[in-house]
Amino acid sequence: MQWQIPAFGIDSMVLSDNPSVEPGPGQVHVHVHAISLNYRDLMVVLGRYNPRMALPRIPCSDGAGEVIAVGAGVTQWKPGDRVAGIFMQNWIDGRPSVAKSKGALGGDIDGMLATEVALAERGLVRIPDHLSYEEGATLPCAAVTAWNALFTVADTQPGDAVLIQGTGGVSIFALQFAKMAGARVLGISSSDEKLERAKSLGLDEGLNYRTNPDWEKWALEQTGGEGVALVVEVGGGGTLARAVRAVRHGGTVAQIGVLSGANDAVDIRPVLSKQIKIHGVYVGSRAHFLTMNKAIALAALKPVIDTVFPFGEAPAALRHMESATHFGKIVISSGS
Repeated sequence: MQWQIPAFGIDSMVLSDNPSVEPGPGQVHVHVHAISLNYRDLMVVLGRYNPRMALPRIPCSDGAGEVIAVGAGVTQWKPGDRVAGIFMQNWIDGRPSVAKSKGALGGDIDGMLATEVALAERGLVRIPDHLSYEEGATLPCAAVTAWNALFTVADTQPGDAVLIQGTGGVSIFALQFAKMAGARVLGISSSDEKLERAKSLGLDEGLNYRTNPDWEKWALEQTGGEGVALVVEVGGGGTLARAVRAVRHGGTVAQIGVLSGANDAVDIRPVLSKQIKIHGVYVGSRAHFLTMNKAIALAALKPVIDTVFPFGEAPAALRHMESATHFGKIVISSGS
């Protein structure tokens, strides 16, 4: 079975039988057990991510499953291996480039919202042994993005102060990874209940930005006026200016999302005077994924899953994403 969008909109999604999947040379046939959702997937389905995207398209970048067959020349995988697809099928290692940034699942090419897929041999990684398929499916986009922000872009060290925004997939993974590294984590959310849940995962201090909108001042107070080493910035134009004011001299704003909008004026003066680095983070490479998985396995880290929906209820899962009431990751299971 597979879900497609022949036209944009959640109500336009169509469930149909999979065409026969035969792995070609260098390809791997995977039975997909679980798919996880990202905000990007919702934007793709609604037509707000790339309104000129060729349709129909199978959405969703993140999925995990079992290898059931391999094509000619494949040496890395065998039937029974537990794997996840990498977000950008062409970004294996090294610096990003135009060519490496193409081939993103569920965008440039068909994604993982199907029970069977064929992917390139190098387009897969092994999921940690201690994780279920549902947990493994949460890793390709949100976890790799958080890992990249913390340890590739910012070089987070023990004792550093990290600020996360909200309690979605990237932010919760950033919280877990930062605590694993010995950092102090501050968090903002519109929900006191979600902040309390985040504290159970190690959040050191939280602030409700609905009742206290000047969260950058709070971040400065929490750090003795110095500012945080890293802001995991998922808001975009509506929050970037505050993030710049919240970060310390020589600190980093890892710009990841645009949940609050894409356009807003930012005063460039504190960027210069504080020598701040603003770095865009668009997931990461297969090499980032492999390094992250070693750390996840060593720490026996468990992803936080909000809700698991049956495969036939994929539209409901996307509506749950749209409601923005989730904490952690939303997962769709094929039930097999």
